Amino acid sequence: MGDGYRVLRDADLRTRNTFGVAARAPLLVEIDDAATLPDVFARHVPAGRAPLLLGSGSNLLFAGDADVPVLALRGDALRVLDEDATHAIVRAEAGANWHGFVRWTLDQGLCGMENLALIPGTIGAAPIQNIGAYGVEVGEWVHAVDVFEPASAGFARLSREDCAFAYRDSLFKREAGRHVVLAVEFRLPRVAAVRTGYAGILEELAAGGIGSPTPRQVFDAVCAIRSRKLPDPAVIGNAGSFFKNPIVPRAQAEALAVAQPLLPVFPGAGADSRKLPAAWLIEACGWKGQRDGDAGVSADHALVLVNHGAATGAQLLALARRIADSVHARFGVFLEPEPRIVGARW
Repeated sequence: MGDGYRVLRDADLRTRNTFGVAARAPLLVEIDDAATLPDVFARHVPAGRAPLLLGSGSNLLFAGDADVPVLALRGDALRVLDEDATHAIVRAEAGANWHGFVRWTLDQGLCGMENLALIPGTIGAAPIQNIGAYGVEVGEWVHAVDVFEPASAGFARLSREDCAFAYRDSLFKREAGRHVVLAVEFRLPRVAAVRTGYAGILEELAAGGIGSPTPRQVFDAVCAIRSRKLPDPAVIGNAGSFFKNPIVPRAQAEALAVAQPLLPVFPGAGADSRKLPAAWLIEACGWKGQRDGDAGVSADHALVLVNHGAATGAQLLALARRIADSVHARFGVFLEPEPRIVGARW
């Protein structure tokens, strides 16, 4: 125990992951004051071992127990740092709820984040995964990220360029353990063209008789779509979308589109790549709504693995591997998981 943090030993993590699977950690440190991190690492993190950073546990699958200390940053302050007539720079601490932050930015008269509504998790996880939805990725709005660097026991500030954002990827993910995200600053506009081109948004708005939507109306539409499609972790354990949409060479995508005329194909990272919807591939293999004991696939969205009650993380991982194997066998496309897997390798 120290000023600004609390230490729990042999900690139960079942209620700290949205899959609701049983897992334990040798040590859980809840940190209220990020300034105590040098002391936390010196006292409670073995040299050369990277701790597991835990937000809301919405992007994790515990396939086994954690074998390193778990750190949970609890600071959740939101504030406007600077503003003018066209933009504002806002700061959100790592422990703040992501969806609550998106709603708060709209309340400040800012826009850009509305397509990212209702994504579960915390601010600290957002830049690591470069979370994205409905044609928007968080990385494009990041201004800077404040971090702690365990190797030097010092604090640093990274620019957007430093973060090296890519599709569901970043410097933080590629160099896991090098940084602890403390807070994220965003530069957001007061006026910007809303993005409604992604499948489902225009239809949702049209159903409500909305032809020229405001950012708040896009936010509401995204919330409605996600609430219908994605199961609530409070009702049934899940981590949202389990697989990334695969990026494949353009030639492969074109060949698949000829063989599978109903397969949607989207632009990739460049002219020579294309993005395929993992949900379509999984559903085409017959997995939607399937169940193996308490490990299953949502009947509402093929991309979501669910825990019907007593599934272990290992059972969910085994199911995910079977799904990926079947997609590869049929389509020649490799699927990769979005959540971080603890206690096993993919």
